[in-house]
Amino acid sequence: MEWVEATAWEEGEVIGDYLFLRESRLYFLFLFSLVKSMKYSKLAVKILEYEEREIHYDPVYHGRTLKVVGIDDDPTRVIDYIGDQFLEKEYGLIFFDTRGKYPKEKFDTIIEIEDDKPTGLDPIKMVKKGLLKDFYTAATIIQTIYGLDRSLTDKLYADILRGKVNSVADAAKSKEQYGEVIREVYTALDETFFEGEVPKLGKSILVDFGKTYSISIVGMAFLILAAAIRDRRNTLIGIDDAAVLFYTTPGSAAIPLLTQPMRGRVTLLGSRYAVENILNVPGPTLVLYNDPDIQSMIYEANGVPQGDMRKHVLKGEGAFIWRTTQTLEVEFGKLPFEG
Repeated sequence: MEWVEATAWEEGEVIGDYLFLRESRLYFLFLFSLVKSMKYSKLAVKILEYEEREIHYDPVYHGRTLKVVGIDDDPTRVIDYIGDQFLEKEYGLIFFDTRGKYPKEKFDTIIEIEDDKPTGLDPIKMVKKGLLKDFYTAATIIQTIYGLDRSLTDKLYADILRGKVNSVADAAKSKEQYGEVIREVYTALDETFFEGEVPKLGKSILVDFGKTYSISIVGMAFLILAAAIRDRRNTLIGIDDAAVLFYTTPGSAAIPLLTQPMRGRVTLLGSRYAVENILNVPGPTLVLYNDPDIQSMIYEANGVPQGDMRKHVLKGEGAFIWRTTQTLEVEFGKLPFEG
């Protein structure tokens, strides 16, 4: 560690592991612990262990969207583990679960999505209940689901404002041209999906898709709920399996809603599929055990050069890939839980 010579120091201030000394307008920083063992903010959580050192994921320093790619239940176990750490920080948890694998006791709201079962997730009705921001958001959601063009969306929006359309069912029955377009793909499953009472959304929400087989229903529910919780702060969002939820057009539209960087929000994208629309999302990546060619593909997508930086990740291990504005880092270690 190098010390910088200076004179006429003003008061010093200790913040975490740093000592800041001020001289006029200049600020000097001395490090009193190894950089690799630092926690950079109160949001930092341990994700790997290497010998006597802990490796942390810090959303503030590394990026607010973490991609977790592995096989079997490994991504689920990592997301559940990180979720428990954020519960201790008094964060709310909002998990989208395509496989029905997450324990329900830590959530105060459980939304079970099933084929041919009412959900109450009608975006027009949700605006009236204060769960969506405005009627234009509702019209845009309907546009995305049913492929309306801009002029038809504006007409639908106008009819919603005038009270001519009070639900998605009203829009589908309308004699206007947007009604014709909606009816081309509107099914009995859609009709049932939008029926029912609008659900209440608590601080911690589990959306369980484990009994859903229609990918269209999955995509609609995911987009609508993503729009409803997009502005929440002090929240950890877990999306598992992200590749499945992002597969449809409505699901893809939800990506920027939940991965756009926001203070007080962290998003975890868990997947068993190393697909481009996941790997291309900005943010660090945690590589878990997988086939060698899949690991190679993930390293390649993250720009990791061939050589020592590409270690083969074994069962129970992980490789944490993250960037600064000037460097690319890869840290290896064991997962901090058994099994």
